[in-house]
Amino acid sequence: MNEKTLTLLVENESGLGPVFEVDPARYREAAARHPDVASRVRAVFSTDRDRFAQTIGEADALVGWVFPHRELDRLAPQLRWVHLTGAGVNHLAPFDWGPPGLVVTNNRGVHAPKAAEFAAAAALMIVNKLPRLVSRQWDRHWELDYSETIGGKTAGIVGVGNMGAAVAGACRTLGMRVLGMRRSGAPRPEVDHMFGPEELDVLLAQSDVVFLCTPLTDETRSLMDSARFARMKPGSGIVNLARGAVVDNDALRAALASGQVSGAILDVFDPEPLPADSPLWTTPNLIVTPHCSSDDAQSYVPRTLDLIFDNLRRLMTGQTLRGIVDPRLGY
Repeated sequence: MNEKTLTLLVENESGLGPVFEVDPARYREAAARHPDVASRVRAVFSTDRDRFAQTIGEADALVGWVFPHRELDRLAPQLRWVHLTGAGVNHLAPFDWGPPGLVVTNNRGVHAPKAAEFAAAAALMIVNKLPRLVSRQWDRHWELDYSETIGGKTAGIVGVGNMGAAVAGACRTLGMRVLGMRRSGAPRPEVDHMFGPEELDVLLAQSDVVFLCTPLTDETRSLMDSARFARMKPGSGIVNLARGAVVDNDALRAALASGQVSGAILDVFDPEPLPADSPLWTTPNLIVTPHCSSDDAQSYVPRTLDLIFDNLRRLMTGQTLRGIVDPRLGY
């Protein structure tokens, strides 16, 4: 292992809250789990860029979510690696910034355990008609509405990466048949049948619950529009764990009003926070959650730091890093 000490700048954003804060105490706990790597790292902590300018010029690696990325080419001549503490990276696209040879990684995989639990709960809520029953509660309307058991129902996972695979595994545990769609069309053990992007309509027509887990790219923006909602299995439900802009919200509201979609659970929005005057707040048969489906309040940062230390080890030894973002694909 190269004995050179690496300077790691950790840039925290106070507005994201403590769930995402990589603070010195959490860093020390992780360093104790990876002493061989930690002994060769000098870590500097910045919050809201209070130490960014004075440290970035000497940094070999940068960890953060929001930072002046367009200035890195000028400010950080020796920067080799940037790790993003989230999975969706569309806010930094296109990836034409940074010094030559810069490697960018994201937090793919860190979200999987919590996303699986939320997905299981969401699937059960959709099949048991909870969005509809909650709307009737708002209206003080009593109407018997019996549901079926979830075993044998079909889940459709749009975007089977790390998070999508975790969602697929959770649905299989519930006894559901699982269909998946991914860019490559390559199979995964959690999925009973995998489709390519050109077969999305086939997946939609067969699924009782559709989960959106795809990155936001030019190809997936407004992926779920009026035409796509019309192709969903009548009376099915949808759960968005991807990015808000993947869904045309006006089209979703129309599909909910017509009954084509029986219920929806949205955890992501465009913009965020969801504005107080958004009609989504009061749309019948729709449950809103504030982008918290896959972020574990206790384990998110420790799991993130374990990934960071593993990649620091790889950086030191010249190995390929985990979770590399492909600039051509945007994720």
